[in-house]
Amino acid sequence: MWRYRSWDVPQIPAEAPQSQKAITKSGLQHLAPPPPAPGAPRGEPERQIRSTVDWSESATYGEHIWFETNVSGDFCYVGEQYCVAKMLQKSVSRRKCAACKIVVHTPCIEQLEKINFRCKPSFRESGSRNVREPTFVRHHWVHRRRQDGKCRHCGKGFQQKFAFHSKEIVAISCSWCKQAYHSKVSCFLLQQIEEPCSLGVHAAVVIPPTWILRARRPQNTLKASKKKKRASFKRKSSKKGPEEGRWRPFIIRPTPSPLMKPLLVFVNPKSGGNQGAKIIQSFLWYLNPRQVFDLSQGGPKEALEMYRRVHNLRILACGGDGTVGWILSTLDQLRLKPPPPVAILPLGTGNDLARTLNWGGGYTDEPVSKILSHVEEGNVVQLDRWDLRAEPNPEAGPEERDEGATDRLPLDVFNNYFSLGFDAHVTLEFHESREANPEKFNSRFRNKMFYAGTAFSDFLTGSSKDLAKHIRVVCDGTDLTPKIQDLKPQCIVFLNIPRYCAGTMPWGHPGEHHDFEPQRHDDGYLEVIGFTMTSLAALQVGGHGERLTQCREVLLTTSKAIPVQVDGEPCKLAASRIRISLRNQATMVQKAKRRSAAPLHSDQRPVPEQLRVQVSRVSMHDYEALHYDKEQLKEASVPLGTVVVPGDSDLELCRAHIERLRQEPEGAGAKSSTCQKLSPKWCFLDATTASRFYRIDRAQEHLNYVTEIAQDEIYILDPELLGASAQPDLPTPSSPLPTSPCSPRPRSLPGDAAPPTGEELIEAAKRNDFCKLQELHRAGGDLMHRDERSRTLLHHAVSTGSKEVVRYLLDHAPTEILDAVEENGETCLHQAAALGQRTICHYIVEAGASLMKTDQQGDTPRQRAERAQDTELAEYLENRQHYQMIQREDQETAV
Repeated sequence: MWRYRSWDVPQIPAEAPQSQKAITKSGLQHLAPPPPAPGAPRGEPERQIRSTVDWSESATYGEHIWFETNVSGDFCYVGEQYCVAKMLQKSVSRRKCAACKIVVHTPCIEQLEKINFRCKPSFRESGSRNVREPTFVRHHWVHRRRQDGKCRHCGKGFQQKFAFHSKEIVAISCSWCKQAYHSKVSCFLLQQIEEPCSLGVHAAVVIPPTWILRARRPQNTLKASKKKKRASFKRKSSKKGPEEGRWRPFIIRPTPSPLMKPLLVFVNPKSGGNQGAKIIQSFLWYLNPRQVFDLSQGGPKEALEMYRRVHNLRILACGGDGTVGWILSTLDQLRLKPPPPVAILPLGTGNDLARTLNWGGGYTDEPVSKILSHVEEGNVVQLDRWDLRAEPNPEAGPEERDEGATDRLPLDVFNNYFSLGFDAHVTLEFHESREANPEKFNSRFRNKMFYAGTAFSDFLTGSSKDLAKHIRVVCDGTDLTPKIQDLKPQCIVFLNIPRYCAGTMPWGHPGEHHDFEPQRHDDGYLEVIGFTMTSLAALQVGGHGERLTQCREVLLTTSKAIPVQVDGEPCKLAASRIRISLRNQATMVQKAKRRSAAPLHSDQRPVPEQLRVQVSRVSMHDYEALHYDKEQLKEASVPLGTVVVPGDSDLELCRAHIERLRQEPEGAGAKSSTCQKLSPKWCFLDATTASRFYRIDRAQEHLNYVTEIAQDEIYILDPELLGASAQPDLPTPSSPLPTSPCSPRPRSLPGDAAPPTGEELIEAAKRNDFCKLQELHRAGGDLMHRDERSRTLLHHAVSTGSKEVVRYLLDHAPTEILDAVEENGETCLHQAAALGQRTICHYIVEAGASLMKTDQQGDTPRQRAERAQDTELAEYLENRQHYQMIQREDQETAV
């Protein structure tokens, strides 16, 4: 008989009501955990708080993976009976397990042993049962105080609490398959505890813990036998190679299935401004933690070697193009047959290879669940990879030698491009400056400004203008040197993929080059392109370079030291002979377009010839403040107009219609309800295929049909839309005031009638009398009036919590009111943050208030929110403060 284990059943914290405790009347949670596996160390050493998966032989079964969290409230999973922070009556740091999403105080982690709660097991012990016996995964049930979705049994939603202070358990859910039930006997039945788990909607890519076995270390009793076996082991190891014959604590015993596409995820936490460090936690939640790897902990080689025998394996590389190249080079070394296809989650800055394979130019906020579906459904394609062989040029004289030059290229293979001249010189200058002063290159904005400054300096000095005089290029036996000398390029690019320099297309768009074959990344040909300064400048606005040739082999000879770069890795290469030839083809995953346009409504009606769809836009501040919530964002959206598009339109075509709509508001047959123009940076929002809104990268618009992201209404995100325009019911200075019972027509005053006094305005603000304040303002009242303590009307409106008055003042008072301070140095934003008035804070911040101003105690608004213990508001203010600093840097640089 299979024995119940304590972590296979939900653990009820001490404060749970009796109706919930009834679920576990059998006392299953009190059974002791199984004995340690043979060969495992005895005793309980001091438990280490781990934030990474333990692959050593001392790994703990069911060990949590902890990350720091700023979740608010007194909630702790161990319950009041065991909570150390509750006993000490003080605030302490909290941690969240990425794999099962429980939250505890840091000192309470050890108390989880007392309630016998462990994380979902990511492996099995080889000695616990016969390894050949078929096994299956059981549910890992966890109690939840917050739960999205609906109960799998009754279909009703879960009662949601605004904050984490609530002690009531509302749901029981499985950390593997994500099924959730109401925490009551009528919904969650005891027999469900021992049911096999399906591993959820992503079961095809999840590596089951039953495949991963902890191996027992070989033990020998006689010293002579040990020595003999050790010598024999060394002889065998020398024949097997460096990776084979070595004992590992874990082995993989897969059970192949034609429907499975097991996935290994490699995350570069340094890519994309710390995006990798955040997204790794999401993958630990959706997948087995032992199929997610942090590349900063040793690289991909060990993991690929361990999983090399898994059938139908796929890889997801989360990082920039350099991360992808690293993984592909490792696959070359291991010579896996067949090589697993590699998908890309772009976290870097250029991401040209990711754009080519339809993965977009960068990660925004697409749910990880959608990304896993795209990887599973993606098409397997081939990618050419090119060898680079460089040797010193024996014909170069000693006068051409450069002390700072090297004889070796930074990489001996490239996937994207190899270039020399102007672009490589700019990249090299940046690389050397960052190596010398890394503290000066800590923001993406500063990096771009350095690139721009270096490019301008190089343009003035003309360091690359004589490039054609010092190179000889032979492609497939044809000497292109005369053609290059006539062109006088300052940069030459040998291009493998259509994209270059963060998304530009230097070969030109399809159909623009009739004298050449269409450009492909799997045809065994390189495109050779020359750039003058004029064509380089035009590249960023849709231009292209001079198309020289398409070839299979290149012999490049340089007569002096020239800057070169290989997939973004620069160096100054001494006079050399460089041979470029096809190395092999890598297997990649290309994000697929849907096979057909989905119907607009849930019923399976045929796609109409034309769609008439309402377009509404959302401001960035609402998008972030409302945490991407669908219903709230729909209410906060502003109607823009109506477009009529073909029923099978993709988003690229739809964008063109919306662009015309913004230029001619009445051109589509419906008048726009707002006069503010769209910014050039607007993007589509997916409103149907996930539990919340998320942005669609512009590079992926051709992959999505209109009917896939919208039902009756298309939502777009405008990052430059002002907060005031996101409230259509508010009066603006350029529009008439709304007609309402409290908004009478302006009264006629006699010519000698005195304007309202400041005391009247203050009294109206104190009493939250919006109608009176509006009437006094129309009668000539000064909205910038201050009382004896230098408090403005906005200070008084914030102190009473009047949202309506605050919005009116922000729309009609001079902007100086935003940062006006009272006698103790507080702005209105300081007050709103200290009082925890989140909505009012959003209004004031979007109106343009400074987040860097400090009061007499030296506190910013964010620090006032922290002192008020409103961590969600503090996090919002911190994000906006960072964004405001970047904007200020932009303005200063422009000046």
